[in-house]
Amino acid sequence: MTDTIQTILSSSMNHKEQVAAMTEMAINDQQILAQIFDLLKTGTDVDRGTAAEVIKFVSKEKPDLMLPYIDLLIEYIDYKAPRVRWGCPEALGNMAQRYPVQVEKAIPKLLENLKDKSTVVRWCAAFALTEIAKHNLDRQQELVLIFYQLIETEDNNGVRNVYLKALKAIAA
Repeated sequence: MTDTIQTILSSSMNHKEQVAAMTEMAINDQQILAQIFDLLKTGTDVDRGTAAEVIKFVSKEKPDLMLPYIDLLIEYIDYKAPRVRWGCPEALGNMAQRYPVQVEKAIPKLLENLKDKSTVVRWCAAFALTEIAKHNLDRQQELVLIFYQLIETEDNNGVRNVYLKALKAIAA
C-alpha cells in the first residue's frame, strides 16, 4: 500500500471522507487506482471493503478505468467480507451499459450472491444482473426469465423492486 493511501486510511477523516478522497485520486491517477486494487487483493477485510467502495464510485464516474480489472472484480464478487460482496457487483453493474459483453462472465457468481442471507448483497447482485440484462441483448431473455422467478421468491421489497424496475425498462 502506498504512503498516500495509508495516510488517508490512518487519518482522522471519517470513512466517507476517506472514500471520497481515494475515489477522487483514483479517478485522476491510474497508479492510485492500481493501488486501490492491490488493497482489494491484500488488505485487511476492512481495507478490502473500503477499496471495493472506492471502486464502486470510480466505476460509476469513469467505467472505462475499470476495464483492465473486470476479471479481478468478478473474482471478488463472492469474497467473504460483505462490503466487498457489495462493491464489486455494483462496480460491474455500473460498467454494464458500456461493456455488456465483458461483464457477462460475472453472471454465474452474481446468481450465487442472490442466495446470500444479506439483503444488501442480494440487492447489489440484483442491480448488476439487471444492468447486464438491460444492455446485453444476447443474455436478456435468459435473465428476464430468472427475474420473474426471483420476484416470486425474494422476500425483500427493495430487492424485488430492482427486478420490477428492470423489467419495466426492458419492456419499454
